[in-house]
Amino acid sequence: MMMDAMRSGDMMSMPGMPAMDMAMMQKCMDACAACEQACTVCSMQGMDCAPACMNCADMCHTMMRCMLRMQGMTPAVMMSMLDACMAMCQMCMDMCMAHSDNDVCMMCAQACKACMDACMMMKDAMAAA
Repeated sequence: MMMDAMRSGDMMSMPGMPAMDMAMMQKCMDACAACEQACTVCSMQGMDCAPACMNCADMCHTMMRCMLRMQGMTPAVMMSMLDACMAMCQMCMDMCMAHSDNDVCMMCAQACKACMDACMMMKDAMAAA
């Protein structure tokens, strides 16, 4: 786990950012990575959800990368990124739920939901800090 290399206790702060719960951040990055993978697989089916899945995969990848290198991030920027990731996951989930008879689409929708939940937990934790 990349965060283990950065860990100095359970909380860490960066200039301009409140102390972050590293375990929660790791869960959010893991959810983003899982969602990116599920969306990539789903996009290859050639269904009408493919564009949403590709966009969601890109957004989840970007969100994860931003959490890996928080230097220069401000709370407002991080909150905006989390909002954008949740919005993209919601759109993708909605598109894939239209194909509820397709196992790959259902896996993708579940990964999107898990990513949205993890991003919301991060956002709530930041707002409380």
